[in-house]
Amino acid sequence: MFALIDANNFYTTCETVFRPDLTGRPIVVVSNNDGCIISRSAEAKALGLKMGEPYFKIKQQLQRQGVVVFSSNYTLYADMSHRMMTVLSAEGPALEVYSIDEAFMDLTGVSSCLVLETFGHHLRSTVLRHTGLTVGVGIAPTKTLAKLANYAAKKWTKAQGVIDLSCPQRQRKLMALIDIGEVWGVGGRLQKRLQSIGVNKVIDLANCNTAMIRKNFNVVLERTVRELNGESCIALEEAPPPKQQIICSRSFGKRILELEDMQHAVVTYATRAAEKLREQRSNCRHVGVFIATARHGDEPQYANSVSMICEYPTSDTRDIIRLAHRGLAAIWRQGYRYAKAGIMLGDFYQTGIAQLDMFSENQPKPGAEALMFALDKINRSGMGKVWFAGQGTDNPWLMKREMLSPRYTTCLDELLVVK
Repeated sequence: MFALIDANNFYTTCETVFRPDLTGRPIVVVSNNDGCIISRSAEAKALGLKMGEPYFKIKQQLQRQGVVVFSSNYTLYADMSHRMMTVLSAEGPALEVYSIDEAFMDLTGVSSCLVLETFGHHLRSTVLRHTGLTVGVGIAPTKTLAKLANYAAKKWTKAQGVIDLSCPQRQRKLMALIDIGEVWGVGGRLQKRLQSIGVNKVIDLANCNTAMIRKNFNVVLERTVRELNGESCIALEEAPPPKQQIICSRSFGKRILELEDMQHAVVTYATRAAEKLREQRSNCRHVGVFIATARHGDEPQYANSVSMICEYPTSDTRDIIRLAHRGLAAIWRQGYRYAKAGIMLGDFYQTGIAQLDMFSENQPKPGAEALMFALDKINRSGMGKVWFAGQGTDNPWLMKREMLSPRYTTCLDELLVVK
C-alpha cells in the first residue's frame, strides 16, 4: 500500500502560514523576474486566474480584484518543504520525496495496526500542526492509483482531504468519474491519442488490453494500465537516482551588455552547479556554457553555446569556473543585450570511482575535496557565506523580485516579529 501526500497550493500556502491576515484573500505567486503566475490560492482560482498568465498583462486586473501578489521565495519554500518531509518521514516506514510539495509513503503493514483512512487524517493533522501546511492524502495499492486518489481527495471536499482506494470496487467507481488526462504520466498529446481510440475516462484505460497498449503505444503506458488494475509496477525510491545532467540557468532581471557582468553571472551559475554536483556525490568532465538574447522583440538576436572538457573528472568549483571562463570567452560577442545565460554539467562519474591518467600533467588540485567539503559546510550552516570573487558583489542583472516576502525560517534578520 502507498500513500501520496501532496500539499495544497504549496507556494501560496507557505506565504499565508506567516501572514494569517491574508487568510481568505486571493493570492498568486509569480515566477523568476516576476514573469508568470506559477501558484494560485483557491480564492485566486475562483476568480478564473490561469497558470502561466504573464504578470505584466494582468497587473491592473489583479489590483482591481484585490489579489495579493508575491515573488517566488525559493528559500522559504525549500525550507518549508524540508520541514514537511521531516514530519512525514517520522510517521511511516519509508518515504520517497517526489517533488518539493509531494511524497509517496510506504504503508506496508500499517493496515494491520490502523484503519488506513484514519491514518491519512492523522497525517493531515500532524503536518498541519507542525508546519501550518494543509495536505491531501491518497491511499491505494499502487502509486498510480494513489496519485488518482490524491487528486480526488483535493477535488471533492466531502472526502475531507483523504481517500482510501484499498477496495477494488471503490477504485473502479472513482476511475469511471475521472477524465483520462488526470492519470499520472498522461500528457496532452497522449491524451488526444487515447481519446481518438475511445479512451475518455480512466476506467476506459484500465479496461484496455495490455498487449494492445504495448504494441500501439509503449511499455510505460502498459505499466500504467497494470497499475490502474492494482498491480504494483513502480517501486518506492527512498534515494533518488543521481542526475545525468545538471543545468543552472536564469533569465536576467536586467539585460547584460558588458563582458564583466556576464562573467559574474556565469561564475555564479557555475558555483551553484558545482554545489549540486557535490550534493549527489558526482564528478563531471563536460562543462557547457550558453548565452542568449531575448527571443522576441526588435533587438538583434544572438545565441550560442560551447562545451569544454576537463582533463579529469572533477567537482572542484575552481575547475568548473576555469572551464566556464574559457567557454564564455569563445562565444561572447560584444554589442548584444543578453537576457539569459547558463551552465550545463555532464559526463558524470561517481566520486572516487574514475580512473585518472597517471601520465597527464593535469591532475586534481591537492586537498580539493577537503576544501570543497569545508566550503559547503560553511555555506549550509547558515552562520556565514563564502563566495568566489568572480561572482561579483553588486550585480544589477540578478533576478527581479519586487514583491519578495521575508525568509521567515532561515534568516535571523527576517524572523517574524509578533507585537
